[in-house]
Amino acid sequence: MVIGLVLMVGGVYLQNAETFKSVEEPLAKSGVPLELGMTIATVGVFLILFKVIQPFFITPLADAINHRTAELESTFSEAESLRNEMTAMRAEYEKKLAETEADARAKIQAQIAEAQQLRQTLMSEATERADQLVARAQQEIQSEKAKVVVELRTSVVDLALSAAEKVLEENMNTDRNRKLVEDFISKVEVGR
Repeated sequence: MVIGLVLMVGGVYLQNAETFKSVEEPLAKSGVPLELGMTIATVGVFLILFKVIQPFFITPLADAINHRTAELESTFSEAESLRNEMTAMRAEYEKKLAETEADARAKIQAQIAEAQQLRQTLMSEATERADQLVARAQQEIQSEKAKVVVELRTSVVDLALSAAEKVLEENMNTDRNRKLVEDFISKVEVGR
């Protein structure tokens, strides 16, 4: 502050004394109107005013700048932490998505395997049922065939007896003759 006061008083004195006239005139002719005494006095006033306005303007301005800088740093820190949190959440989401996809694939594979097993079981049961139906049908065919053969034998025996009875025109012993014809037919079938 003292230096500012000395510069202010000295600058005004030098301006009034016209000490710098020899330097100022050539500068003014070249287009630079400079008054060195007043310039020194202005610097002195500035130094005095600097101390006066510092508590009212410069300190609050510096505090505001520092506060704003702190807020910006806090905001950037918060943004960085949010970015890190977002990255972590994204990684977790991708991990869960991959797990879900793997689980879904496993479930689908299990369903496919179960369906193939069910298909195999159904095919096996259907084949077994078809084989049983074929076997039963063959047994029924054999049974019917046997019945038809017995009926045919009976008819042939009856026909042969009727024919023989008519030929002989006598009443033969039907049971005995029937036995003879049946034995004959059995021998004929065995011979085939």
